[in-house]
Amino acid sequence: MTATFKHDMTMMFVIHDALRRELEQLAKVAARTSDDPVTILRTAAGWEMFKSYLHVHHGAEDEALWPGVREALAGRPDDLAVVEALEAEHQTIDPMLDAIDAALVDPAGHERLGDLVDALVTGLGGHFKHEEDEGLPVVDAVATPPLLMGFGQAHAQRIGPDNPRYLPWLLDGASAADSATVLRVLPEPARAAYENAWVPAYAKINRWSV
Repeated sequence: MTATFKHDMTMMFVIHDALRRELEQLAKVAARTSDDPVTILRTAAGWEMFKSYLHVHHGAEDEALWPGVREALAGRPDDLAVVEALEAEHQTIDPMLDAIDAALVDPAGHERLGDLVDALVTGLGGHFKHEEDEGLPVVDAVATPPLLMGFGQAHAQRIGPDNPRYLPWLLDGASAADSATVLRVLPEPARAAYENAWVPAYAKINRWSV
């Protein structure tokens, strides 16, 4: 995180970093020549988790973040254009995911899987960078604490009972400082469960069949 924000944007960067991490794993699987990447991805827990948590993140933004930010940007057409561009980018992602899923059940899908994964890595990676470089400064300038709290609550509601799997996934490879920032909002029993039960259970998941 290089920019200075008046609001704590740690969670946004941590989520993006987790999704980037999974994109890297997806690309590695798609590039494998010793095994059939289509067969691997068709049953890979990592692919299902990636899609689920990406939908959680983008759905919460569309529902609980961008509408409030747009409302606050009346009279600021340049900043509004940034938010509208980010929203439009969201609409391009699901077709990429659907195309990969279609390839995974097509006997000839292996022929196009690599190109489809490359397109997703480029498109989603570019979206994250655009959001971090231009979108988050706009959010930081106009968002209120209640708006950001509502966004966080929408995110949590979409995760729901999957939190014991989501949190270890989210913080896999995160810095100690970022992990502490994310976990400090949990009540003590949940933090203990995270350390003693959730992380060990997550470590047993072979997400990408590697």
